[in-house]
Amino acid sequence: MGRVEKFMLMQSAESISEIKPQTTQQLVALYCGSRSGNNPIYQQKAIELAKALAENGFGAVYGGASIGLMGQVADTVLQYGGEVVGVIPEFMLDYEIANQHLTELHVVDSMHTRKKLMADRASAFIALPGGLGTFEEILEIATWAQLNQHQKPMILYNVNGFYTHLIAQLDHAVQEGFLPLQHRAKLLVCEHKQQIMEVLYNLDCPKEVAI
Repeated sequence: MGRVEKFMLMQSAESISEIKPQTTQQLVALYCGSRSGNNPIYQQKAIELAKALAENGFGAVYGGASIGLMGQVADTVLQYGGEVVGVIPEFMLDYEIANQHLTELHVVDSMHTRKKLMADRASAFIALPGGLGTFEEILEIATWAQLNQHQKPMILYNVNGFYTHLIAQLDHAVQEGFLPLQHRAKLLVCEHKQQIMEVLYNLDCPKEVAI
């Protein structure tokens, strides 16, 4: 039984702590769309980032699909020698075809288990362009940071101004007194892959701050 096949059994939140990792690299969580978007620049920049990650010794953990930007980043990291962990809930297998060429592929029982496993395995989090799921994932992981559940770097990759309106909304939440500035500051904004790599080169976690 191959490395991918042996992780295809259903995994729950209780069982994921028993998983023995097959990876040796630091993994970066990549949140991105199961679609490629209407502008070719989104695919181009996703591939460039994935290539840079692999060439600099990083692996990736992502949602496990073989379609859209998700499939592109996984295939590219693998192509350039990186390790990739995919995590996909069983109910999504009918419409998000799982990538069978990964270092590890975990089929889990729920979205909650998926997000926990990804967060546990990641050393940093990057949101590329995507839809509701991508927004939800990066904002939830930012909420976990605010609650001192982790202190890992979190990045919005603002390709083609994709996140400009979300960034403005976050800043507005600060101005209106709903989001403390120190927690807004944890969600970094990068316009270029070089900026992202500079963050990853310095993966020292920031100190905890008051909620």
